[in-house]
Amino acid sequence: MILFTTGRGTPLGNPIPTVKISTNSTLAKHKSRWIDFDAGILISGADPTETANTLFQSCMEIASGKKTKNEQYGYREISIFKDGVTL
Repeated sequence: MILFTTGRGTPLGNPIPTVKISTNSTLAKHKSRWIDFDAGILISGADPTETANTLFQSCMEIASGKKTKNEQYGYREISIFKDGVTL
């Protein structure tokens, strides 16, 4: 399993489950078919320990067979990463 954090919603698909974690809630809302977990709730005051436990529980469910958003919607995109600023 890959835990992939994103602040821009970079599409990424892999042959193994890829859990996409958004760094902000706006992205999670706008890309709800891509994002598996919204870590942006921490900025809004969510309890860090509770949030970590929720993420861990979600990862355990995925490890036990629950599909990620990529798998649910058939996304198999591969992102080409580049160095430097992206505008």
